Amino acid sequence: MAESVGTGYLYAITALYALLSQALLAGHQLAPTREIVMKGLATAHRTSERFFEAELLRLNARALVLESGPGVVTGAQKLLEESLAVARSQKARSLELRAAADLARLHRSQGCLAEARDLLAPVYGWFTEGFDTPDLKEAKALLDELSA
Repeated sequence: MAESVGTGYLYAITALYALLSQALLAGHQLAPTREIVMKGLATAHRTSERFFEAELLRLNARALVLESGPGVVTGAQKLLEESLAVARSQKARSLELRAAADLARLHRSQGCLAEARDLLAPVYGWFTEGFDTPDLKEAKALLDELSA
């Protein structure tokens, strides 16, 4: 990635930042995750390549939640709301589902079950296929839990 950035070839680089951030987050490497996310967001803003901006914002929120520091809920909620807005503006339904599911989980952790369900249900309802994908399976399981 550093070589690509160094040469100035930045086509689809935000996708690579998102993938690397996701891998780092899976390994609970929170500081490196947030560093890569910030580089990805800066690149997205500099190049106007915003395909994965919503995903980078969402991953940043997840890393923040895992850090569990002061003000984490407020910061994560703002990032997830921004991610949701970006995904909606781009009509990126899969990224919107991911952001809505993460925001619903955050609401659930605060005891706001109805708010979580009301946020996620309409997004999930837009899908007519792909119900065997991990994102839709997780969203369905979360909705079932919120409706119980």
